[in-house]
Amino acid sequence: MNINSNVFIVIATYNSIQWIEQCLNSIPKDCNTVIIDNNSSDNTVSFIKEKFPKSYLIEEKENLGFGKANNIGISYALNRGAEYIFLLNQDAYLEQDTISKLIQASKENPNYGILSPIHLNGNGSKLDSNFAVYIQQNRELQFDSLKGNIENKPYNVSFVNAASWFIPKNTFEKIGGFDPIFYHYGEDNNFCQRVIYHKLKVGVVPDVYIKHDREDRVAKKEQSFKEKLVLKERFYKSKWANINVNLKPNKIKKKKLKQIIKDLMLLRIKSAYSQFKEYRMTLRILPAIYKSRNLNKMKGKHYLKY
Repeated sequence: MNINSNVFIVIATYNSIQWIEQCLNSIPKDCNTVIIDNNSSDNTVSFIKEKFPKSYLIEEKENLGFGKANNIGISYALNRGAEYIFLLNQDAYLEQDTISKLIQASKENPNYGILSPIHLNGNGSKLDSNFAVYIQQNRELQFDSLKGNIENKPYNVSFVNAASWFIPKNTFEKIGGFDPIFYHYGEDNNFCQRVIYHKLKVGVVPDVYIKHDREDRVAKKEQSFKEKLVLKERFYKSKWANINVNLKPNKIKKKKLKQIIKDLMLLRIKSAYSQFKEYRMTLRILPAIYKSRNLNKMKGKHYLKY
């Protein structure tokens, strides 16, 4: 039996027609591919059915977000005997030896709960810009790169985004899947925090590559107040759900109230309104965060149907 048959590639898609053909064509033929489509409105689903009928496609009736969709795919794979799961973004492409090298690295380094290849940009000409920021955490990797003396080992980082995570089965058995308090963004940060809490490591394998085709997308510059509040909520959830640090809710609430009172006294009505909205949001999300923290401190297959 080919060793790649123990690997399940899990991809969450949403309106992915621009990238999905190149993404799926990059996957080794002997790997199992599971696709969870988040109710795409383009022809992603029909294209996959026609061009890649051997892929297992799960069609959702709504957009579940990144974490919940991947949990469905992860559960499916584990229930069918997966030893390794590779989470792959719809806009990311594998190299020919990406999977085989990651299998070897995982076997040689069983203390790593997540292994990531190096993320290049879409045409492979340079590092993905966000990934370049992540690896700044490890000065040894930077120094070895400058010397031209990269070692054949994973380099520790505290976080790398989930565009291409290679994860052994025991990681999910120990910490579970993605926490559903996160809809889109933040869930991968939280997952890394939990991996570290449960005495596993997050690492980058320096001689393994994928291409992440997102460089040409233009970020939206102007944000509404509502959009800014969503970003604040994501930030606070990621920060407060981190089980590696203590949560002090009373201090958080008092700080918000103090700022509201100060703004009102100085007649900064707009700022006071903004702070009040944040305060209400804080009260709303804290109960779910308490529950999340208590559960995630325990070992178990949380959030997975496995």
